[in-house]
Amino acid sequence: MGKTLVEKVFASHLKNEPFTGTKVLSLDVVMCHEITTPIAIADLQWRNKDRVFDASRIKAVIDHVNPPKDTQSAIQSKIMREWAKSHGIRDFFDIGRNGVCHALFPENGFIRPGNTVIMGDSHTCTHGAFGAFAAGVGTTDLEVGILKGVCAFREPKTIRVNLTGKRGSKVFAKDVALEITRRITMGGATDHVIEYRGEAIESMTMEERMTISNMAIECGATSGICMPDETTLDYLWPFIAAEYGNDRAKALSAFRAWWSDDDAEYAKVIDIDLSGLEPLATTGYKPDQVFPLRELGEHRIDQVYIGSCTNGRISDLREAAAVAKGHRLHEGVRGIVAPATTAIWRQAMKEGLLDVLSEAGFMVTNATCGACLGMSNGVLAPGEVCAATTNRNFNGRMGKGGMVHLMSPASAVASGIMGRLTDPRTIQ
Repeated sequence: MGKTLVEKVFASHLKNEPFTGTKVLSLDVVMCHEITTPIAIADLQWRNKDRVFDASRIKAVIDHVNPPKDTQSAIQSKIMREWAKSHGIRDFFDIGRNGVCHALFPENGFIRPGNTVIMGDSHTCTHGAFGAFAAGVGTTDLEVGILKGVCAFREPKTIRVNLTGKRGSKVFAKDVALEITRRITMGGATDHVIEYRGEAIESMTMEERMTISNMAIECGATSGICMPDETTLDYLWPFIAAEYGNDRAKALSAFRAWWSDDDAEYAKVIDIDLSGLEPLATTGYKPDQVFPLRELGEHRIDQVYIGSCTNGRISDLREAAAVAKGHRLHEGVRGIVAPATTAIWRQAMKEGLLDVLSEAGFMVTNATCGACLGMSNGVLAPGEVCAATTNRNFNGRMGKGGMVHLMSPASAVASGIMGRLTDPRTIQ
């Protein structure tokens, strides 16, 4: 019997199995941000174990409350800054060169096919787009990862999702992610990895694949995985060319070795034809409550938010600006755009995208995760409603008493123009 990609990663990184089914894996990358990591740092210091297993494999960033909004968030940033300096962590991204972790770290070429990656953040699954096993973990696992470079897992089974068919007009990767979430349901992939396969995923860019993988956790999955191919190679080539002696064929062969075998066994196989897919959005407070936007026109909104680790990349800002051009936000609707990294911010400025969005009435802010989880830069008041490109619509997610509708950047801008949830295909 063949192996899935995840089974190959587990086999190649296995250190030991202290209990039946519990596998301790060596880690290639440990990622850290200022919300969850200071707790781990403080505990390691309290235990007199303030050490790191390999400073070159630790990547750290200040991204959630950026810049700090109060004394407590400033303290969290200060802890990260001093810790990174004391351990010689060169890949520490402080304010001014930082961004949303799950956009910033791939942008800097830190992920490789076959890697094991952890972070104290549930959307670490984003990095599975590169053919890595990437998982969000709790504080204890993060501490052990920082100290010893290992993490214990129950080996997940794999759900294969075959994506076929050509997407229609103004149907984007976010719509595909929402449709997958609707099909699998919230919690339907618990203790599983979702493996995305098929012609539709193969034709997607790396940014689109990251959007798809990012929302695997909304189905309860440990990670979302794509097979590393020539698209992956193109994205990573500036960072890895020397490793392969500038031999692309050699690199592709190494990537291909991680692919799931043809006779691998899956817990479930789900086929989704995207040819009839429409622009979608969530309602209610669960990410699997998904409906076509053309059915949701009675839902008014107060705010539009473009950004996050799901949809704050340059392609997302291009989608948003394409709809916004020549239009203004509806009276009473405010718009916020947070490019996911400082590099994306600069690229968007160079392309004139920020001008287009600003002229449409959007406020352009710095790269931050703040609004997505209701911490800063776009928190909702009770009773307010946001059309957001983020990944969660839990009750109070963007502010106590607020409501979030998840959708693509194009759909969010269209909704802002009309003042209610709107199918972007209706905006000319």
